[in-house]
Amino acid sequence: MTNPFAGRTLPLSGPARDLLPVTPHDTALLAHTAIGLYCETAGTIVFETAAGAVRTVAVGALTILPVGARRVLATGTTATGIHALVLS
Repeated sequence: MTNPFAGRTLPLSGPARDLLPVTPHDTALLAHTAIGLYCETAGTIVFETAAGAVRTVAVGALTILPVGARRVLATGTTATGIHALVLS
């Protein structure tokens, strides 16, 4: 099978190369900075952007947040089923 991603530089606008489950944590960074977050259930996500700002966002179920994120904080996050959209 041909891999259309092989040997090409992927743009930050996507598509993501993988989707990794996120366990919210107040100090640990994500394994890879995400180009976006996907959330399966409604609630609040508290996250640190790729630029270092902490943001709180209310999301509905099956929401995609197209924002760079390097950490999802446990404190204040009520949404579950969070996944990081990553390029690596």
